[in-house]
Amino acid sequence: MISWLKKIGKVRAFSANEVDFSRVGIGFEKLDRAVFDPEKAYDKIAALGVKWARIQSGWQRTETEKGVYHFEWLDDIVDNLRRRGLVPWMNLCYGNKLYDEEAATRFGAVGCPPIQNEEQINAWCAYVGAAVAHFEGRVEWWEVWNEPESRYSWRRAPDPFEYVEFTRRTAEAVRSASAEAKVVGGVFAKSDLGYISHCFAGGLGKYCDAISFHIYSTDEADDAERIANLKGLIRQYCPGVQLIQGEGGCQSRGDGRGALNNQEWTREKQAKSLARHMISQLGENVMFSSYFSSMDMIEALNGKVGDKASYLDYGYFGVLGAEFDADGFAVGEYSPKPAYRALQTIASMFKGEFTTGFMPVESNRTQVNRRFSGGYLDTTLRECYHQTFLRPDGSAAFVYWKHANLLRESFEGSISLHMPEHPAGEPKLVDVVTGDVYALNAEDVIPRIKLTILKDVVTIESAEDPRPGDTVYYRHLPLLDRPLALVFGDFCEIEKI
Repeated sequence: MISWLKKIGKVRAFSANEVDFSRVGIGFEKLDRAVFDPEKAYDKIAALGVKWARIQSGWQRTETEKGVYHFEWLDDIVDNLRRRGLVPWMNLCYGNKLYDEEAATRFGAVGCPPIQNEEQINAWCAYVGAAVAHFEGRVEWWEVWNEPESRYSWRRAPDPFEYVEFTRRTAEAVRSASAEAKVVGGVFAKSDLGYISHCFAGGLGKYCDAISFHIYSTDEADDAERIANLKGLIRQYCPGVQLIQGEGGCQSRGDGRGALNNQEWTREKQAKSLARHMISQLGENVMFSSYFSSMDMIEALNGKVGDKASYLDYGYFGVLGAEFDADGFAVGEYSPKPAYRALQTIASMFKGEFTTGFMPVESNRTQVNRRFSGGYLDTTLRECYHQTFLRPDGSAAFVYWKHANLLRESFEGSISLHMPEHPAGEPKLVDVVTGDVYALNAEDVIPRIKLTILKDVVTIESAEDPRPGDTVYYRHLPLLDRPLALVFGDFCEIEKI
């Protein structure tokens, strides 16, 4: 709630069936290990308005007898998602105890790549071909393995050239089964430039239509660095290959396991982090960005079969919260967290086509905002993240927030912005995390400004007559540690109150 502005509406939520195109996705993973009830989640995930849904293929759950494939459980997931307007894309993983003794000891056969002998790789390729053929027309994008440079997922010293060869064999199986299928490679979990560079030099891009990466970070500035490095390698080795952020998020509790664990996360911090990372990634023009994940659920990166103590640990990454029974299965109502509304707002605001652009803007620190104790000066853009998004109809959104460490500090302040007049008209202010929409105070919007400087005192007032190139001064806009957006025109649909 922004107390000094009048709330006039909220960003309208859209279901996935109402969205034709989107760059926003969500993870619907771990059903290969059957850790939650998808029937209780489908409608809630569809109501987010996200479009892409990442699911895992579950070799071991599908092939329980050599050469016999039971896709019924996966048919149910794919068809339910598609019926609700989502686009499922498939992560091909993990091992299978029929072909690997170690896989039989691991919860869900996590890791255990089938590369130790020809029987394993041939069985894997046969399974991949059967899966792609079975889902032709329903699933187009197929991702090769998961985080291959991580020991939990490769179960041996990670070798980039080994992974490239595995991707080559898998890609051949995919394309032999369907000429329409697309291959996603990389699935990089870390920013290990040495490993990644070796993958590209080894020919990874030749076998892929897209490269995916994962990012779990407390600082959204890491997004731009990771993306710039990957785009640079794509330009060098495989121009035209797309880039996908396939998995990234944070926890809503400090006692979760997995990425970013043992840190002071709360539900509110999770929502802010989701919004900051998602906006920054959309600003980098990835093909799409996927939040991990739909559900709170078992983490069990190193779980062992028959040893509950090794897999009854939980990750609280979900936009839906859950409770857990004695076996670790997610139970309860699957209730939305604040992060749910944040993702829903982003999915609504950024549905359809848009481009990133540049809006000439400068901040002015000479103004004292009396709303805050101490009468301190406004913050400048140098201390903020900001990005401009443009639509073909001329509407725009200028998104900004204070770059503060979410784990140890919060921020509430103000910023004054000087911009050219925008042809789409007067802006409204959107809180991206809550979806609330506010009108700006009339006294803080000064059009056709005239600046007078006398003895180092800056006076800002409105000029009398319109002139070409007139500018507008937005004084004392709210500045928070979560994204706010000045939206011009019909950039997003607003339900008035």
